[in-house]
Parts: sequence; C-alpha cells; structure tokens
Amino acid sequence: MMKNRSMVIQKALRQLVGQAGFTLIEGMIAAAILTVGLLALAGMQGVSLGRNVDAHELARVTNITADLMERIKFNRGRALAYHNIDTNNTATQPLSIEPMARGDYAQWRTLINNSGLANAQGVVQVVRLDPDPTINPITLNQLSVVVRINWTHSSTGGGASVARNRTVMFSSVLAPE
Repeated sequence: MMKNRSMVIQKALRQLVGQAGFTLIEGMIAAAILTVGLLALAGMQGVSLGRNVDAHELARVTNITADLMERIKFNRGRALAYHNIDTNNTATQPLSIEPMARGDYAQWRTLINNSGLANAQGVVQVVRLDPDPTINPITLNQLSVVVRINWTHSSTGGGASVARNRTVMFSSVLAPE
C-alpha cells in the first residue's frame, strides 16, 4: 500500500513538473509592460499630431511668401514699387501709378488675412545693391528683395497654451531685364 502511494505521488509530481503555463506574477508583469508600451504610443500620437499641424502651417506660409516673391520677379522692372510693403498698414501699399504692384499687394494682403494665422504680418524690403548703378555698371542694377511673414503660433501642451512667434523669410537678388 505504501508502495502504491509513493508511485501515485511520484506520478503526480512528474505531471506537475512537465506542465507549461504562466503564473499570476508573470501575467501581471506582461500586462504592466504592455500598458507602458501603449501609453508611450499614445504620447507619440499627440506629438505627431502637433508636428503635423506645424508642418501644415509652415507649408501654407511658404506658399504665400513664394507667391509674392514670384510676383515681384515677374514685375522685376518695377520691383522698387514693392519696397516697405506692410500688410498690417494700408498706407504702405504701392502708389496708384503702379497698378500691378498695387494689385499684387491687395491679393497678398487678402491671402495673409484669410490664411487663418494669428497676428500674421507680411513685410517686403527691396534695396538697391549699388546706390548709384550708373557709376558702377558691374552691379547690373541688381536689387535685394526680402519677403517675410511673421505670425504667432499657439500650441497647447500639458494643459498650458504656449504662444511662439514664427517667421518665414525668402531672399533673392534681382537684376532688371
């Protein structure tokens, strides 16, 4: 009888040793690791969304800035008419004797105002590289053109709203035809 009992116990022990499975501790550790990974993915999703909004905003501003630069290049013979344009100050629009520059100003101002950017301001500076090109014909009467848009970007992070000033600037050198 004792022999049968020890055989039954040995047989039961062999079955227990051969069993595969997870203990409660192992399951809890796996769940904790999975939770940390999912929280990290959720955090990265928020950062990704914020960067996507930034990229969209920069693409929009770049297109608006490039638009006016192309207009000035097309009207390069009258490029000085665009000097000191400021979209926040209508007194800086080109004179009425410069209808193309005046129309470009009006369209550019409308684009900036309808862009959805907070506190957006477009500024243009056109400067002769050589103040007296008749004395120095080597400069080819070149003009330095700088088109700049400034705006305020608001982002929320951690429950607090942060406003940053942003700027996109295009610079080019033009030589009238």
